Amino acid sequence: MPNRDYHDHRKNYQLGELNDDYLDANPFTLFQQWMDEAFEHGVLEPTAMTLSTVDAAQQPHARIVLLKAFSTEGLLFYTHYESAKGRELITSKRAALTFFWPALERQIRLEGIVDKLNSDESDRYFQSRPRDSQISAYISKQSQPVDTRAQLEQRMQEAQQRFADRPIPRPDNWGGYRFIPKRFEFWQGRPNRLHDRIQFTTHPTDPQAWSSARLSP
Repeated sequence: MPNRDYHDHRKNYQLGELNDDYLDANPFTLFQQWMDEAFEHGVLEPTAMTLSTVDAAQQPHARIVLLKAFSTEGLLFYTHYESAKGRELITSKRAALTFFWPALERQIRLEGIVDKLNSDESDRYFQSRPRDSQISAYISKQSQPVDTRAQLEQRMQEAQQRFADRPIPRPDNWGGYRFIPKRFEFWQGRPNRLHDRIQFTTHPTDPQAWSSARLSP
């Protein structure tokens, strides 16, 4: 395969700015504002976020998951507890999230800890999902090898027949997590790579209090 050189691929960002007034913002309020604007501008998959975790050997792993709810208590997402990310979150509850919206020239990075939701919260969300999505969660052994695509489709058909006339129970190994931010970083692309970066971190003794700082690009 020939070498590829991308040195000349660049974009001059110029859609917005983060002035110093943002240093006084509440990070949760600013997050909600940016998320609302992503929806208003028709950003593709605005709730898609990179979830980064670390395994027992300290190897980082990252994948895209979808944000399902947000409040000052944290960000919610759902997955299989026995998946690779589920096992990694047992090893270390520390994790990071990244949102990137190229259409707005914006990025949000979050660092924090992750806790499981209780069964009632996971049950409510599971029952709100489309029926076939429930079945997919029920049959999947996420992150485990499978011989062929046909095997997955056969499992799907068998489960559809099995639950044809009754509710699908939430699997014990599937449910939600709450990501509790300890750090936010809001990034706005600016001309000439002189980007704006505003960081918010929790106070060491008061998790409800936040300090802020402008970071060099």
